[in-house]
Amino acid sequence: MAKPLFPTDPDAWRQTHLGRLLGHAMRRFDERVLALMAHDADVPLALSNLAARAQVSAAHIHITRHLSRGGSRLTELAERAGMTKQAMGTLVDQCEAWGLVTREPDPLDARARRVRFTADGLAWLEAFRTAVAQAEGEFRASVGDEVATVVTLGLEAYAG
Repeated sequence: MAKPLFPTDPDAWRQTHLGRLLGHAMRRFDERVLALMAHDADVPLALSNLAARAQVSAAHIHITRHLSRGGSRLTELAERAGMTKQAMGTLVDQCEAWGLVTREPDPLDARARRVRFTADGLAWLEAFRTAVAQAEGEFRASVGDEVATVVTLGLEAYAG
């Protein structure tokens, strides 16, 4: 019979299993990215203020991660983000009110609409790219290049 991994606390694994650690790491990474964006002079001021006051959440980052530069239908966007169409619709409504995105008629289907970045949204996207690169650099500095490379390769293999 195998020896228990946590002999003194049989429930300790619930706090330290891989899924939980990945979740914590993703939240920490997204929080750092948003903090960097809040202080980026190239981010439109209204959006920077929203990020600084924690009005923009990791959920809003789904739009930044998954919206095609050429625009996407809401159903495509929701599918890429692993969200319901209704939940994504709520995020798009908020982002539209903030001036990040707009809805336009879909040239391929008169019944459909496409979500597109506005000019401010494209500035936000560029700030996101810059913040992600900086946060990744900070991660590498924190754990070392070798560990960061192994983590990246492992996650790519696992997610793929």
